[in-house]
Amino acid sequence: MIRIAIIASALVAGGVSAAPGDLVDKVPIAGAPAGAQAWRIRYRSQDEAGRAITVSGAIVVPRGRPARERDIVVWAHGASGVAESCGLSDKPGLFAQIAGLDALLAAGHVVVAPDYQGLGNPGPHPFLVGTAGARSVIDAARAARAMPQARASARYAVFGESLGGFSALWTAAEAARAPELTLVGVAAAAPPTDLKSNLGGGSNALVRAFLTAYTASSWEQVYDLPLTSAVKPRTATLIRNLAKNCVSLDGFKLRTKIGMVRLAGQLRNVDLAANPGWGRIMARNSVPAARLNVPVFVYQGGKDEIVAPAVTRAFVRRLCRTTAVRSVTSPAGDHVSAGKAAAPDAVAWIGDRFAGKLLPSDCARL
Repeated sequence: MIRIAIIASALVAGGVSAAPGDLVDKVPIAGAPAGAQAWRIRYRSQDEAGRAITVSGAIVVPRGRPARERDIVVWAHGASGVAESCGLSDKPGLFAQIAGLDALLAAGHVVVAPDYQGLGNPGPHPFLVGTAGARSVIDAARAARAMPQARASARYAVFGESLGGFSALWTAAEAARAPELTLVGVAAAAPPTDLKSNLGGGSNALVRAFLTAYTASSWEQVYDLPLTSAVKPRTATLIRNLAKNCVSLDGFKLRTKIGMVRLAGQLRNVDLAANPGWGRIMARNSVPAARLNVPVFVYQGGKDEIVAPAVTRAFVRRLCRTTAVRSVTSPAGDHVSAGKAAAPDAVAWIGDRFAGKLLPSDCARL
C-alpha cells in the first residue's frame, strides 16, 4: 500500500493524468485496410469496483485530414476467452474480425476495438459482467478522443456481437458515466441479455458447457465465489482447465473438445441459476432494459444455438417500453456469423444516427 501511494504521489507531482480514457501508449499495426492506419493502444479504465486498470485495444483511422471531426464507432468483439492471452488486438486477423470495418472507414468513422479488461493485460477478465464491459467500451471511446491522429468527435456509437452485443447494451445503460460524450445508439448482434435464460438455454450442449466454463471461471475470481459452491470438485477442476483455452478462428483443439464433452455430461443435472449466489450474480448482470434510453439495433439469427432467439425476442419487447428498437431477424442465421450478417444493416443504421435521420422502430409489430 505504501508503494502504491508513493507511485500515485509521483504521478500527481509530475503532472501525469491517470483519468479513464487516458492513453498509456500506442504502437503502429501493419496491414490496416487500404486508406487507413492503425495502432495498438493501451488506455486507462476502471474495473467494476472503481479500481484503476489498463485496457488494450486497437484503433483504426481513415488517412487524410477530415473536413470535420470524425465520429467514433466502438467495435465490441464476441467471446475470445477469459485468459490474459486471449486479447485480439495483438493477433493476426484482427481487422477481418471487426464486422463492417471497411464500410465504417469508408463512412469516415474512427473505429476502436477494445480487448476488454483482463484480455491482453493482467486479469481477471470479467466475462459477462455488465458494468465492467461497459467501462472498457466507454473508455475506449475516450481513448480515441485522446489520440490526435484520430481527430475524433465527442459522438460515438457501439456495435458488438455476442459478448460484445451484451457490452454494447450495457454501455447504453452506463453512458452517463461519460457526460462529455454523446452516445447516439448501440447495435447488438446476438446479445446475451437474460443470463439465467441464456446460460441455461441454447440448443448446443457443448458450446453451452464451454460458455459456462468461461462464466463460472471468471466469476469465481471476480466475485470470489467458489465453484465448489455449485458443482463437484472434479467439475470445478475441469471448468478451470477448459477456461484456459482461447477461442480461435480454426476451432478448438481435440483435447479441448473432449473436455467440452466431459463438462457437458457433468453439467447435465446442474442448474447454476438455482444456486442463490450464482443466481443473484446472473440477475445483477442481465441487461437492464428499463435503463436503456438511446436508440437500439438488435440482430438475431433464427438458427442460433448459443443465444436462444426466444430470449432475445422477449428482451426486445421489454426494451420497446423505453426506447425505439430496430429489430432485424434472419430466420436461417447462426451465432458465429451474427456480427458480419448484421453489419450491412447495422452500419447503415449507425450512419443514420450520426446524421440525425428519422428514427425507425419495429416495436409496433413485435
